[in-house]
Formats: sequence, structure tokens, C-alpha cells
Amino acid sequence: MKLSLEKGPFLKALSHGQSVVEKRTTVPILSHVLLTATKNGLLLTSTDMDLALIETIPAKVEQSGTACVSAHMLHEIVRKLSENNEVNLSFNEDTSQLTITSGRSKFDLSCLPAEDFPQLTQSELSHHFTLPAPVLKHLIDASRFAMSTEETRYHLNGIHLHTIETDGPTILRAVATDMHRLACVGCESPDAAIGMPEIIVGRKTITEVRKLLDEADQPITIGLSSNRIEFAIDGNNTRAVLSSRLVDGTFPDYQAAMAIENDKIMIVGTKAFAEAVDRVGTVVNDKVRAIKLKLSENAAILSAVSSDFGSAVEELDVDFPYNEELEICFNVRYLTDIAAQINTEEMEILLADGDSSVLIKPVNETQTTFVLMPMRV
Repeated sequence: MKLSLEKGPFLKALSHGQSVVEKRTTVPILSHVLLTATKNGLLLTSTDMDLALIETIPAKVEQSGTACVSAHMLHEIVRKLSENNEVNLSFNEDTSQLTITSGRSKFDLSCLPAEDFPQLTQSELSHHFTLPAPVLKHLIDASRFAMSTEETRYHLNGIHLHTIETDGPTILRAVATDMHRLACVGCESPDAAIGMPEIIVGRKTITEVRKLLDEADQPITIGLSSNRIEFAIDGNNTRAVLSSRLVDGTFPDYQAAMAIENDKIMIVGTKAFAEAVDRVGTVVNDKVRAIKLKLSENAAILSAVSSDFGSAVEELDVDFPYNEELEICFNVRYLTDIAAQINTEEMEILLADGDSSVLIKPVNETQTTFVLMPMRV
């Protein structure tokens, strides 16, 4: 194997790959990246056996071949190379070493046998469809903050993707919850996605595919079955194919949580509300992250009290045409996270009382709904 390439695309691909591989593993080869030089460029393959990434970048290939080298070490070396010089790679089969030269720098890295690198199994995918990159970004960004991080709730450690029939077009939905908050966001489903199995895409897969979407300049091709999903992403003369095993579990009945009949509606400017919550929340501590919302006729008072730092109060003008007062407490970070995902000028909060879940929606945007449980303090 012998080739030369630019540092920028190489470093970016290595960065993607090293976040896929296992950093601590009892199987050394799983911490390695497989480099394959072909007439189409350089292919970098990384896997942790559940998730696999194959990324192709431009390269001037003089001699095709393969090398299997430490992903972390190669990333660190390339990261520290000068921006002004090409990177040259060559593999010596006699010494099993990969030589890296750039400018006056030279490195010789020990390699593992390329034939020992895990073969990526490709099970048949029952559904294939495309989504514009901005649409897939929106589905992920507006829901992933609500994914659970508790390993015991493995079926909540991801985003639930499925299609649902409505009075209008069929909707492709992305749903995530940690049982304290829930995010449900949708878009009109591609025809080819209708009837797809209901799946849960794991947190690590969501994180890695979101990084790759920033490079996309073409619609994303998605293939899936009941146990695997694959994303093909093209952009900037590169191509990445991310394949992942799906979470094996049943997502809870989230529609029951969204079916609550809250009869009091507060409408407020999104930016003003988010900034007020952020300001008042400055004084909360890590033990009690509560912020109180007190509503009366067309007025809202946000307040927070901390034994460590003191207190804060701010009043907002809102559309809340009810005479009776209502007080409810929320986790300030959860409330801030939800407000950050609403991109309309106004948002609405649907309430029942101080002890019941609330629905939070963008005004005049029907395919996005958040559910937030109140705090009891």
C-alpha cells in the first residue's frame, strides 16, 4: 500500500473512526482502524462489533493494499502534523509497519494482520428510503436530548423511529424519553418508509450519525430491518456508511403520555421565555434544580431559591386568560433543553394543575410535542 492525501479530510475521517472503536477492550484489534487503498481512494473501517463505519476519502493511490493500525495513535499523529504538507502512507509487509511521512516528520507504526480485522456482516435490509439532511438533523436534534442515560433502562437509551397514520399524510416520528421528559418530532414520511418496523436507534449510533450529517450535501439514504440500520452519507468528495445493530427492546406507549387533556394554555415568546428561565436558573444548585412558574391572569412569575446562592425572580407578560392562579415547579435544565428546540417565535404550554405533566409545543407547528413532568419540592 502506498498513497498520499491531504491532512484535513484524513484527520476528520480518523476523528469519526476513533469515536466508534472501543478505547478499552480485551480484543486489541477492535481499537484499530482498517485502512484500504483502492482506485476510488482510501477507505477507513472502524467497528466495535455493534456499530461499524466505512468512510471513503480522496487519495492519490500508487499501490493498493491494506493496513490495520491503532486508531487513537494514528489520529494523534495526523492531528499534530503540519497543515502545509501532504501526508504519505506506505505499508511494509515484511516488517508489518505503516510508515507515515509529512514534511520532515516520519513515523513507523506497528500493525496487526489486516485479515484478522472483523468481517462486517451485512444482513438484508427490508426498507430503503431517503431523507434530506436538514430533515434528519431536525429529527435527531429535537429529540436526542430526552434520551435516557441510565444503562438499566437500555430500551430508552436511543430514539424510537416509526411511521404513524394520521388524518393527513403518514408521519415519520422520532421519539425519545427518560421518563421525566419526552420529545416527539415528526416529518412527512417518504413513501418507501411506510410500513417500516418500529425500531430503537441506540444513543452511540445517534451521536455518530449526527457528526457525519454536518458533512452531507446530498439526501441521506437509510436502510433498515428489524435489527439493523444503515446510513449512507455523501458530501465534500467523501462517502460514509454507518451501520449499526438496533436496540433490542420495546419502547413504552408514549402516545398515552401525550393524550393528557390539559385545558389551560399559556402562550409566550420563545426567546423571552428561554432567556428568563436561563437567568432565573442561574441561582439553582445541583441538589435542587427547581424553578417555579406561578401563573395568574396574563402574567407569569419565574422564581428560584437556593440555600447556597440566594434567590431570583422575573416576571413575564404571557397570554394566560384565566382568573385562577396556578403554581408548578420544573427541573430548570429540562425546561431549558425543551425551549432550545423550539424554533417558532411563540411556544405554548398546556397545563392542568401543579401536579400533572404539561405539554409544550411550538405555536403553529403540529409535528413537534414535548411532555415534561413537574417536580415536587
